[in-house]
Amino acid sequence: MLDFDDRAVENGDMVKLDFEGFVDGVAFAGGKGEDYPLTIGSGSFIPGFEEQLVGAKIGEDVEVNVTFPEEYHVEDLKGKAAVFKCKVNEIKVKELPEADDEFAKDVSEFDTLAEYKDDIRAKLLERKEKEAKRAKENKVVELAVANASMDIPDAMVNEQVRRMAEDFSRRLQSQGLTMEQYMQFTGMTADKLLEQMRPEALKRIQNSLVLEAIAKAENIEISEERLDEEYAKMAQQYKMEVDKIKEIMDGYAKEQMKNDLAIQAAVEMITEAAKEVEAAKAE
Repeated sequence: MLDFDDRAVENGDMVKLDFEGFVDGVAFAGGKGEDYPLTIGSGSFIPGFEEQLVGAKIGEDVEVNVTFPEEYHVEDLKGKAAVFKCKVNEIKVKELPEADDEFAKDVSEFDTLAEYKDDIRAKLLERKEKEAKRAKENKVVELAVANASMDIPDAMVNEQVRRMAEDFSRRLQSQGLTMEQYMQFTGMTADKLLEQMRPEALKRIQNSLVLEAIAKAENIEISEERLDEEYAKMAQQYKMEVDKIKEIMDGYAKEQMKNDLAIQAAVEMITEAAKEVEAAKAE
């Protein structure tokens, strides 16, 4: 990462800036930030904001003019024109290293660039194969759900939406954003965000109920040997001893893992059955 003190902001740069927003000359609550990290062109802020920072130099005062969306979550700001007084404090640009054997040694366990490239190709192929497998499984599950009859209470959907919103908030926090800042800079509202999540929440519940029913009907049980395999994978992933993983997993977490593995086994079962049906049709 390179620092630049003498050139203007360009698209793709990572900057830190101070800003304060005004409507009709009056500062509004939640419209101020200091040393805020922003990647220009990321679309993190209100449409039109980031583009107006292109060309700004460190220490310069820049006025950014935007209009809040009509569906903005703050009633007093809906559709209002605003001026943000900004100052860029820092400009950083990613430096692309030369691709050679030394680079391969620095970023991987390989000694040559050719070996590193071969490994990348192999991993990309493996990822594509997994994605294709997942796409087939999703299609089969969708068909199973379409043929099922379910009456799902709104309370269950609401609870799933709440969990998804909490997970989304945690992911934002890991990126240095609060939910309030996300909504402010994108024009999203809490109600609109939750409403957008409902179809996916309903789909997840339907998939889970159908697959749990299949696992129960087929008497799918997860053996201790299968659990040990999963513990070993987790130990490798988190670079921990298997015994430590088992120690961390309480009774509820273990049962949840068994349930997840049973559902995956149900997915594999109906996918294999679908393959047999397709093969029989082809004969």
